[in-house]
Amino acid sequence: MLSLKNITKVYNTGDISVEALRGVSIDFRKCEFVSILGPSGCGKTTLLNIIGGLDRYTEGELSIEGRSTRLFSHHDWDSYRNHSIGFVFQTYNLISHQSVLSNVELALTLSGVSKSERRRRAKEALEKVGLGEQISKKPNQLSGGQMQRVAIARALVNDPEILLADEPTGALDSETSVQIMELLKEIARDRLVIMVTHNPELADRYSTRIVKLLDGRIVGDSAPYDESAEDPIGIKDVEIKGKSKNDKGKYTKTSMSFFTALSLSFNNLMTKKGRTVLISFAGSIGIIGIALILSLSSGINAFIADVQKDTLSSYPIQIQSEDMDMSSLVEALSGQRKEAENETQPREEGRVYKNTIMHEMLNTMTSSSTRKNDLASFKEYLDAHESEIDEYVSALSYGYSVHPLVYSELEDGSVRKINPSTVFETIYGKDNGIASYYQTVLQSSGSYEIWKEILADRDGEGINPLIRDQYDVVYGKWPEAYDEIMIFIDGHNELNDMVLYSLGLMDPDELQDMLTKIMNGEQIDVVSESWSYEELCELCYTLLLPTDIYQKNAAGTFEDMSENDTYMSYRVKSGVKLRVVGIARPNDSALATVNNGAIGYTKALTDYIMAETAKTEICKTQLSEDVITAENNPYASSAVVGYRFDEVDVFTGTPFKSARKDEKEMTVDEKAKKFIEYVSSLDDSEKAALFVAIQSTPTEEMIKSTLSQYMSQFADRSMIEAAIEEYYSNQAGMESEDVKKYLDTLSDDELTKLITDFMTEQIKKNYAEEIEKSLATMTPAQLSPMLDELLKTVGDTKLAEMNDEFAPAEFSEASLEENVALLELYDESQPSSINIYPISFEAKEAIGDFITKYNDSRENETDKISYTDYIAIMMSSVSTIIDAISYVLIAFVSISLVVSSIMIGIITYISVLERTKEIGILRAIGASKRDVSRVFNAEAITLGFGAGMLGILITVLLNLPITAIIRAASGISGIASVLPPLGGIILVAISMLLTFIAGLIPSKIAAKKDPVVALRTE
Repeated sequence: MLSLKNITKVYNTGDISVEALRGVSIDFRKCEFVSILGPSGCGKTTLLNIIGGLDRYTEGELSIEGRSTRLFSHHDWDSYRNHSIGFVFQTYNLISHQSVLSNVELALTLSGVSKSERRRRAKEALEKVGLGEQISKKPNQLSGGQMQRVAIARALVNDPEILLADEPTGALDSETSVQIMELLKEIARDRLVIMVTHNPELADRYSTRIVKLLDGRIVGDSAPYDESAEDPIGIKDVEIKGKSKNDKGKYTKTSMSFFTALSLSFNNLMTKKGRTVLISFAGSIGIIGIALILSLSSGINAFIADVQKDTLSSYPIQIQSEDMDMSSLVEALSGQRKEAENETQPREEGRVYKNTIMHEMLNTMTSSSTRKNDLASFKEYLDAHESEIDEYVSALSYGYSVHPLVYSELEDGSVRKINPSTVFETIYGKDNGIASYYQTVLQSSGSYEIWKEILADRDGEGINPLIRDQYDVVYGKWPEAYDEIMIFIDGHNELNDMVLYSLGLMDPDELQDMLTKIMNGEQIDVVSESWSYEELCELCYTLLLPTDIYQKNAAGTFEDMSENDTYMSYRVKSGVKLRVVGIARPNDSALATVNNGAIGYTKALTDYIMAETAKTEICKTQLSEDVITAENNPYASSAVVGYRFDEVDVFTGTPFKSARKDEKEMTVDEKAKKFIEYVSSLDDSEKAALFVAIQSTPTEEMIKSTLSQYMSQFADRSMIEAAIEEYYSNQAGMESEDVKKYLDTLSDDELTKLITDFMTEQIKKNYAEEIEKSLATMTPAQLSPMLDELLKTVGDTKLAEMNDEFAPAEFSEASLEENVALLELYDESQPSSINIYPISFEAKEAIGDFITKYNDSRENETDKISYTDYIAIMMSSVSTIIDAISYVLIAFVSISLVVSSIMIGIITYISVLERTKEIGILRAIGASKRDVSRVFNAEAITLGFGAGMLGILITVLLNLPITAIIRAASGISGIASVLPPLGGIILVAISMLLTFIAGLIPSKIAAKKDPVVALRTE
């Protein structure tokens, strides 16, 4: 039945290894009473634990009825212990907070036995050991012998095949010991009983077989099992008990139900009623605070609901193609400096230090995850179900991320870009990262746009009534054609100076002088300026298509000519003229306005840009699916022949990496050969330029050597800061104080990297300048052969490196999607945004239901629509102060809720420590790690439920006097402090969730405890 072959068990403690068992081999019969004798430390208990599946052997093989346990999973061992093994321990190991009957029933709950059957079998087992009248008592109400009988009953209740007894009489007196031994002898008649004992007299008297252990080895066996020989103890015909396996010979899976875990935890908590009540009350404090705030907020918001219903919205339900997840931003704004940071950066008393909340906020904003919306599918759904929301919608518009490229002609004949605005480039310089940052923020946020499409009516032809109702035309008319635009001024007849600079009404070049004066501390006099309506309506601008800035060159690729003044002047002179035809101002009744731009243009202009852009040669070429041949593209190199046009970058003439047909990387030899071929195709001038470029590039060794010399000059951080400060002050024109503030935010490693990168670039630049200067006097005819000679002296490895650095790129780093976005080539069926304007608050709810219906029809979560409900934000404006106060109070009170939950987590961990032996007992009777974890999760949830319910009950009682006080103080009888039922349920659920989360770590710790170690815990 049970066979052990060369079992070895090694315990590793740090660098020390202890060999508890040394090649133990023994076979056991299906029923016999085996006593294992030996001195302390000889490996008896270890052998017993390995047989019982509590411990794992290091080497060897344990077989059960011919089935090896080498590949047993955790579930197999759990099932084996539950169904095939019964444990009897020297210290009884009963669960103190469970009754005698519940202790015995426990093993059956893991086997999935019904409640009635469990109770019947547990009573039978207790009656069998003579404790039929003690089933309701707790273990501490029994004598030692009675507790050991309960342990035996628990071991027998699942009808195991093997009973393992570890010193079962060690804690008993002689008389009781004899009773227990007689009971074990009786049990051994129909199953295998293995007992570990120090008492040779009891072993001789009751055992059918005695095995002696010494130093981890078997040194004696009174009746060794020999399958070929006749059974010396005559038990072949005995009926064997036990039913550990299913019909397929595998152990059935054990599982503890959540209700059993809940029962164990509840009984444990009830043994400490006082502590449990106090914990629940402490946990309820946060719930009470939040519930009271919700009650007040709910009552006041109900009072102003009529005002909200009468308010019409001017803000759409805005659905973007990419919706940013702002949860991390909220965490950054509400977070505090970590305690660990304060410890690493001690604060000196008497000084005030900077808290980098803006840095954290910006960092969070740039790293926030975004979710993509499939607006093409949603637009198709809207078009097909337009009748369902037609009565709720006053306007519906589609955005396509089209930014009109607008220029103006100056008096000197030059041109200036008007939109997208170049104001920040004028201030900070075109290549300055600050200018790029501000420009990106303005374009991506959409919170303020200088040029903006005017909301069209339902048929897309005219101006939407929403706009006409909110604005008055103070001069001219509403724009109608695609080449007509309108200026929107504010209620004070003003345009802000940024708009005026952007529109060319003020000279942007003044900004650089103004910035210099401000940085030098000089006073800037603000001069009041104004323009008549007639002057503004005389303004005229030129529209260029996004593709107009690109020109096809001799190589057949398209080149960005936006920096070529002559080319851009030509383009602007032949572009579409946009005329200002009217001026609009918000009327007095407008609570909010739809158009927040300064220049409005019609949807017809957007349609014109999209249609004409698609017709241009560059777009047709980039999107063509025709295969490139020498006939249809005489400029094409042999490297791209065979590719489709849409697989080749129109700007570089090289294939996109995603379209590459040969995934094989070139070898060093191939790269070297390719570079030689490339050089041979160059003329003398090109060779000369390449030679200068190669010679101007310092080697890595030279860079490291020079950098090491430079870095040796800096003895400490202050010297590095001084060098960087001097550079930025002299070269970049930045104020020293600003540079210092920036450097203070850097760690030593970041500062070292900054100076290293800076000096590396300087070394490369200086080296290149020296080489170019030394070679400047030589002609291409002289330099060209020098390149040929150089290439003869270097090996293939160096040639391969030169190929990677100096040869034309083989593949484009861009992608087709990036080029399409760069050209602003958009399909009308694939909008980048959808704005839905409801006619009322109720309509907004109906539209929300419509979107929900759409989401419900999508199977995949990623296909569902997420959006920002600006209407809900606006509708809540009346109660903003109330909500703000509520949120702040909830935030503060939530701290106590979290602290309470953490406290419950700590209490759960203490419970783990207190119930360590119980963990060992549960594992011994077959409970899995998940079952143990479930027990402590159930305890945490129970505490959370108690805390939540207690908090809600106290809140309901407190709301009575609070309502009376509010009515008396305000004189308004319609206000009441009432906790919404759903809010109460949610708060209880939150309390349970938080305590569950707080208890996860302790429960995991409990699950990972070694059952052998746990059983030894006192």
